[in-house]
Formats: sequence, C-alpha cells, structure tokens
Amino acid sequence: MPSVSAHTAVTLAAHVDHVFGVMGNGNAYFLDALARQTSATFTAVRHEAGAVVAADAFHRASGRLAAATTTYGAGFTNTLTALAEAVQAHVPLVLVVGDEPTSGPRPWDVDQIAMASAVGARTYTVGRADAAATTLIAVEHALTYRVPTVLAIPYDVATVDAGPVPETSAPRLPAPLAPRGPFAEASVRDVAAALASARRPLLMAGRGAWLSGAGAALGAIADATGALTVTTALGRGVFPRPEFDLGVAGGFGAERAMDLVRQADVAVVVGASLNQFTMRFGELFAPGTRVFQVDVAPAATHPHVGGFVRGDAATVAAAVLEKLDGTTPSGWREQVDVTAARQYEPGDGTAPDGRLDPRSAAARIAELLPADRVVVSDGGHFLGWANMYWPVASPDRMIMVGTAFQAIGLGFASVLGAALARPGSTVVLTTGDGGGLMALADLESAVRVAGGRGLAVVWNDGAYGAEIHVYGRKGLARDPMLIPGVDFAGLASAAGACGIPVRSLDDLDRLGAWAARPADERPFLLLDLHVSPSVVAPYFEEIGRANS
Repeated sequence: MPSVSAHTAVTLAAHVDHVFGVMGNGNAYFLDALARQTSATFTAVRHEAGAVVAADAFHRASGRLAAATTTYGAGFTNTLTALAEAVQAHVPLVLVVGDEPTSGPRPWDVDQIAMASAVGARTYTVGRADAAATTLIAVEHALTYRVPTVLAIPYDVATVDAGPVPETSAPRLPAPLAPRGPFAEASVRDVAAALASARRPLLMAGRGAWLSGAGAALGAIADATGALTVTTALGRGVFPRPEFDLGVAGGFGAERAMDLVRQADVAVVVGASLNQFTMRFGELFAPGTRVFQVDVAPAATHPHVGGFVRGDAATVAAAVLEKLDGTTPSGWREQVDVTAARQYEPGDGTAPDGRLDPRSAAARIAELLPADRVVVSDGGHFLGWANMYWPVASPDRMIMVGTAFQAIGLGFASVLGAALARPGSTVVLTTGDGGGLMALADLESAVRVAGGRGLAVVWNDGAYGAEIHVYGRKGLARDPMLIPGVDFAGLASAAGACGIPVRSLDDLDRLGAWAARPADERPFLLLDLHVSPSVVAPYFEEIGRANS
C-alpha cells in the first residue's frame, strides 16, 4: 500500500537523481520508499548539516535541483546554518524532514516551520490526501525562486495509506525576465550607446550571467566594442576569450588588473550583485566611470550604479548586442598586457617564522593540480589563495559554500556533492584548520564518495586567520583566536585517506606523483599545509582598511 512517504519519495524522484542525508525515525519511511520505488541515489553523510551542504554543492556543480533529508528535531536544527547559506546563495533545493505529529507537538518537538522561515526557507507540509501535489509545489517553488524549500512529513502520517501514487505534471516555471516598456527599452539603448562610444569599455559578469547562459552574447559584445572583461569570484570563466579577461574583480584580483578596471570609462555589470568584496568596499571603479547594471533584482544593488536594466542576463545581452551592429571596437584591449596584469605575487617560499608562505604553496599546487578539476571552498581567511592562484574553466567549477552566509565548517561535505555532480573530474577542497575541524564528521564521507578523485588542502596556520588579521591587529586578546596544533595528515589516514604533512615546497612533489596516477588507482589525498599566519591575503588587507 503506497504511503504518504512513498507519494513524497516517488514524486520528488521524478525531479532529482541524488538525495543526501542522515536516516532517523522521522524520515525512515521516506528513505525506504526512495530506495525501493525510485531510481534516485541516496548518499549518506555523517552530520545533518553535511546533507544540505552536499546537496548545495551538487546543484552548484551540475545546475540540477538538489535534495537532502533528515529526521525531525535535532536532525532538522543541525541543518540551519547550511540551510541559511543555501538561501543566501539562491540554491534551488528541497529538504525533506520529519516533523511533529498533526495531533500536536510532543515534549521534544520544536517549531520547525518558524525556524526555517527565520533563515528564509518556506515549509510545505504533506498530508494524507495531497502528498504528491504538495511535493510538486515545493519543487516548483524551489526552481521558480531559486531558494531551498522544506518539505515536512508529520510523524503520524508518514506510514498512512494514501492510495496509488498519482501522475503529476512537470513543474511550471516562469519565462526569463525580459525588459518591457519604453523605459526599459530606452535603458537598453543607453547601455548599447555608452559601450559603442566608450574609449575604455569594460564588461563584468557574475554567477547570474552563467546561470542564464549569457556567456556567448557577452563575449560577442566584448568583441564588438573591444571591451576588457572581468568576473566576480562566482563568475570565473563566463567570458569565452580568456586572453582579454582580467580575472576576478575585488580583493581576489591582481593589483595591476584592478588598476585597469579603474581606467574604464564605461562598465556594464551583468548578473552580479556587486557586494562589498567585489566592489573593494567602493574602490573598484573610478569616480568618473559610468556604471550600468543588468540584473533580475528589482533595483540597482550598489549606489555607484548610474543606469539599471532589470531583466534576464542573456535576454538583455542579446538585445544590447543587436543594437551594437556596425560598432567600431575601441581597441583598448589590444593596447594592454593582460597576461602581465593578471600576475600575482609568487611569495617567498618560506615566511620569516619558518613556516610555508601560503602564496608560494598556492602557486606550486596550481602547477601540479589536474586540469580537469572542480574546486570547492570552505570559508575563512585562506579563501584568497585558491581564488587567486587556482584557475578554473567555468563558474560551476568554483564552488564556495559558506561565503554567502559568512560561515565556515562546510567544506568536507561539499566534496560529496561536487564529486557526484562531476564524476570525471578531480574535486579539490580548500579549507582551514578551524573550518576543517568543524566539518570533520564528513571527512569520512568525502573519502568514501570521492575516493581517488578527491583532494583536500588544509591551510593549517594554528589560528582562526580571519580573527587574527582583523581583531588581533586591534589588540584584542589573541588566545581565543588560536588553535592548538592539529595533525590533519594523521586524521586523514585514520579515515582511509593518504595524509601528507607539507612543511616545504619540495613536499608538494607528492601531489605531482599522485596526480599522475589514474584516479581509480590512487587514494583520497589530504595535504596538511603548515603555513604561516603572518602572510595576509590582499582581500583581507582591504577588509582591515574598511574596518579601521
């Protein structure tokens, strides 16, 4: 007899192929139905936060709807930080959870709907007569608004007979937002006219441009106008001509590249929110730059924007391109040495305290990494090193789970989602010692799922680097900012991986040997980098100046 849990599982499985989670008594019947009655794959994690994190990373690497599941109560509350991150990052995800009985809460129940709402996620609760329809509504909501939804199964209806599982229609999703009306059309003309007359035009693209498929049209606009290009950290690889791309804007950018950005007289920003880090706390563009923004947000998202077009990135880019027919390229991009401008500081090999210079380590690792790679990043001071020194081919190959919500400790579980989304690629995790310890429960999960396609780089500096470089400089007590020495290489070995302590650049030769072996013949590798806490990432210098 098909139960409410079966209706939920079968309907959801028509739209997802992977579900990540931890089994408990609130979702046991859902997982049983998922395994017995659908073709979806269930991947177990060791901490409930890891279930949402893995699903989040799976979406970012594949573009497909993500799904996770936990039990009620503590199982659900353990997901809240990861759920808040997915909300902030606009990740379409369905989290299936157990919930209190319809008869009312038990002594151990909490108001899960209120908790989900507090972090920005809507809850849909299934019932005996509407489980399949409610599941479809949750899927539609997640895809339409690009946010997580919580799908709750009350404890006392999970096993209730609901009759045959009904056929459900495909989700109805809105068409791409197009600029309409005379004001919007005039704004598109203004963008095209400004680019056509610019002497030093610049295009910037973010993750929104990638999601809409605007890359080709933006590349054609850059060719037509002779524009240099630059991206946000989450938009790397959007533009098809890397020889004219200045890399990442903001604190992750090379200094000479950012100097060129400030020389632009017209800048058109597409599918990027222009947060404080991308904008270098207001210093990215020069005061005389005319800045236009194209986004689906209701209004411009930064005060330096002078012209705004609301619409889908690809739709607006195509309209602008049409109006540039016959435009003469500015010639600016042929006059500058983009390769030289993108160079970063190579570091000194070893810092004065005798530990590795993280810049030198990052540069050497970049030389040894497999070309076919996905980089997944935890949050923390070390963020700068991977973003600066490890190029990726496209935005779905740089996955930063935690940065939207300013969280750390979500790294190891990200490996699972990326590995299953990109089964032919090497997944490279970059994490710190603080976040690495928070996420340690899912080190085993990463090793088990990624195997020889998994590599973790732990920037082990014995400190919470972000706090050291901001509050330590202000004279606050340093002891709470420090972490006793941790043998991450030993922890990795205990979890079935190959852990290598790295105290010199020569120790990284082991990475080269590992990368040269076939993936199915090598173990998961963890590099325990003993780096100096005294070397500050440039983007953190910007944060320090902004906070001073």
